[in-house]
Amino acid sequence: MADDKKNHMAEVPPGLAPTKVKFEIYGEEMIEKLVKSSGNSGRVYLPPDWVGCHVKIIRVD
Repeated sequence: MADDKKNHMAEVPPGLAPTKVKFEIYGEEMIEKLVKSSGNSGRVYLPPDWVGCHVKIIRVD
């Protein structure tokens, strides 16, 4: 399967790659938040009951 992905990426000429991609994920719950400035970085606060959980962050814009 990794070879299929590599071959597909080789077919897309440089500079013509799509600006957005589609992700399909399965999970328990989802929330939308705005990233706030925090020093030289950004920060998103999540519910305290999510502490210790594995999360995935996807930038949508």
